[in-house]
Amino acid sequence: MSDQTKVQDRITNVEDRLGRLENLLVSINEKLDQTNQPSVPETENTEKFQQWVTDYVSMRLQQLVPETCDHPAETLLHDGPYLDNTNVPCTEEVVHRVKRIPIPFVREMVVQRVAENARSAKIERVDIDFFENAATF
Repeated sequence: MSDQTKVQDRITNVEDRLGRLENLLVSINEKLDQTNQPSVPETENTEKFQQWVTDYVSMRLQQLVPETCDHPAETLLHDGPYLDNTNVPCTEEVVHRVKRIPIPFVREMVVQRVAENARSAKIERVDIDFFENAATF
């Protein structure tokens, strides 16, 4: 066979394959056109479900982190350091002592306990003596 016949056979094979591919794409397109558009009840159900999911996620977020849903009033920063995640002022020595507590959840428990005691005792600034008394369980 000559080179021209080989090339002509290859071109014919490629054209046949392209024709079959085109027919396949046309049939797929026809099937897609035949599919029904979503009916009104389906879109209403979808919207209801989306609203339910939104409400549920909102409710769960408020249950998990309620203290972050309502933001506290901003405190003045020039008053000095505060106990972690609170608005209770304290001394630098107390901040240093809190940072030395190695276990995070224990540190958080101690800070919350000291903050509660400071609020109930109406302490303006937590010093190291008050911290040591209030931090004991």
